[in-house]
Amino acid sequence: MQLTEEQRQIVEADFEHCVITAVAGSGKTTTLAHRICYLLSQGHDPRRLLVLMFNRAAKEDFEKKLIQVADNRYHGLPEVRTYHAMGLRLYRRFIQEGVLNQYVGDILSEQEIHFQLWVLLRRLAPESQSDAIKRNKKDYIELAATLLDLSKTTLQSLELTFEQLNYPKQHGFLKDVVQAFEHWRKQEARITFADMLYEPVKALSERPDLQRLIANKMDMILVDEYQDTNEIQHLLLGYIAGQRARVTVVGDPDQTIYEFRGAQPEFILNRFAEEFESPRDFTLSYTFRYGHQVALLANHLITHNTGRKDVLCRSHPTTPQTRVNTCASRDEAKSLISDIKSLQASGAELGDIAILFRVWSQAVGIELALLAARIPYHIDHGKGALANRELNQVLALLELSSGRIIQYSPERRAEMFVSLLRFPHVGLKEDALRELAAGLSHLSGDWCDYLLDWIPESLHSIQKRKLRHTAMAWQQAVNSQASAAEVLHQYIDATELFKNLEELALTHENADERINHVLAMEHYLRTLNQDPLNALDHFDELRQRAQKQEKNAGVTLATMHRTKGLEWPVVMILGLNEQYLPYTLRSNEDIGAHLQAERRLLYVAMTRAKQGLYLYRPGTPHPTSKDTHPSRFLAEMHTELSVAAGEYLDEGKTCSDQEVFQSPKPLTPVLKRYLDWHKVHYHAPERAADTEARELWHYPRLRHAVLGSGNVLGDLDDAFEMEFADGSKMTFSKKSAHLYFIVEEAEEVVTIH
Repeated sequence: MQLTEEQRQIVEADFEHCVITAVAGSGKTTTLAHRICYLLSQGHDPRRLLVLMFNRAAKEDFEKKLIQVADNRYHGLPEVRTYHAMGLRLYRRFIQEGVLNQYVGDILSEQEIHFQLWVLLRRLAPESQSDAIKRNKKDYIELAATLLDLSKTTLQSLELTFEQLNYPKQHGFLKDVVQAFEHWRKQEARITFADMLYEPVKALSERPDLQRLIANKMDMILVDEYQDTNEIQHLLLGYIAGQRARVTVVGDPDQTIYEFRGAQPEFILNRFAEEFESPRDFTLSYTFRYGHQVALLANHLITHNTGRKDVLCRSHPTTPQTRVNTCASRDEAKSLISDIKSLQASGAELGDIAILFRVWSQAVGIELALLAARIPYHIDHGKGALANRELNQVLALLELSSGRIIQYSPERRAEMFVSLLRFPHVGLKEDALRELAAGLSHLSGDWCDYLLDWIPESLHSIQKRKLRHTAMAWQQAVNSQASAAEVLHQYIDATELFKNLEELALTHENADERINHVLAMEHYLRTLNQDPLNALDHFDELRQRAQKQEKNAGVTLATMHRTKGLEWPVVMILGLNEQYLPYTLRSNEDIGAHLQAERRLLYVAMTRAKQGLYLYRPGTPHPTSKDTHPSRFLAEMHTELSVAAGEYLDEGKTCSDQEVFQSPKPLTPVLKRYLDWHKVHYHAPERAADTEARELWHYPRLRHAVLGSGNVLGDLDDAFEMEFADGSKMTFSKKSAHLYFIVEEAEEVVTIH
């Protein structure tokens, strides 16, 4: 590979601390590999070189690249580790030293942590707040979990972490909950994922003798993805480096997407330079992954964030063109399948395509549509839609409604009734629930009557009511002559299913996920438009197709958070609406920080594409539905302008050709910088003076990030008044309006098909 001047300067840098800001697709892995080989050629001992990577996938990728670049020229290569692997190694060593206690079992799962926090919340909350906690269980569990998580990303006191989260004073008992959780965890000899780093670093901070065991053993340390470093990882790096090692950190503040683990762009922007003496500052500003269209979309989007390094990502002259396609559709799955088939017809390999989404629940309908279209796929998490709990509960309902349930063995029927008694959960203990399901499994009908007759007087009135609602919903499903979709819809209403799922979930995210799984099934069943029996036959066929699929073959399905360091020729991004991007705001979140984090996540997802980027947005908006409103980020990208300028640059014209780019709209500062750098002449319509100065509250309609669309009623000096779809009227400060609102008549997004 021929290195650019930016890369060459990094490779041949002196033995010194370095900070490298690297845009997405800038070849940083290749650059670091060449840097290591340069150091080895200068006589450095590979045993005194350490490379730290963000995760196992990045580690394995870098090891392959290093072997390729080294090409057997050196006797030995440096060790490549992940932070957590290094932390776990230290943890085990400190157990041997008698500093840390032995742990047992697997690392605590998120579900185990949330359950234990709920137990402690009920035990430790003040009596005056116990009713509020029962009513808002998910809110309090999430508050406690956030406090617990962030308390292990730093060595500061729990009190200070609590203050930084700006929790109300009446929530002070959450500190007691976190301390009680730690007491329980240590008593049970268990550890969390965060403890793999937190406990060793805490021990190092308290024991200088331990610091001497690990410090000054390395000459050079190279750290990748430093934008996602938290305080604990930053401290560990300092302990290992000591006074001897020169440290190089590489990252992109615009790609910080793990804030919930305590990651802060501040570490690569400022903290490293403050704590490691006089580091050299380098930039890798060229991308070799995607062309001008994506570069301009990404630059426009991310410059709406503050607290970042002003680096303009530029597509390198050798980079292939990347075509941007946007699609406005009421049925994303249908549009996506059509686009994949078109790509196949043009010779594209399915393995070159990735479908990315914000949360896993968005994948259910897409997986089913792919199976129905006989398009193979694989996912990097879990077992897929057909193993989904809610999907199988819906299928159990259809088995009951169609009468096909009687064809199965009593054992299988019992499992189906267990599923139905948990959909929604009738409130029985597990033994009683299974005993009831076993009794139902021996019947060939009259399940409603059996269930009603079974209800003992000793049960709580709430349990009785749930069982009666369930029995009547079953009767309605059995007697219904409606389609499978309508049977499900009627069942949701009759059982108050969504209310029940909300109440039982330990977190808002889990509640949203379960409800969205059911909604995805209802939508898919409506597209089938079949009765329950034929719908079941259809799903039997889908299951057979899924079993025949080769592992890791076909289209990739992944969440945006799991795409770090990856790339595909074609990337398809779903859900560019106000429900998913930005993701629905929680009541305890800061809206400004939330929007910046969501922009960075979309920026990461977009910049995975090499040849084609597909953006799916909703069609006709509905005033009260977030998922029908295009994402505000589409307007921030200046899609039409970015695509037009990118297409012009793809033609390779410069000022020497005496050509002029005729812009369809007024130029943005970002586009001017980009075109000037490429020495392109341009002509654009002037932006009207009154348009430039127009404030948000001067528009007739605005959309609030939480409350939805509304009409602006009037100007009140420092504030303005709005009326929303439900008739409510509210007043908002002009000072913070830009954080909460976007103009309803957003820039039209160009569709290229």
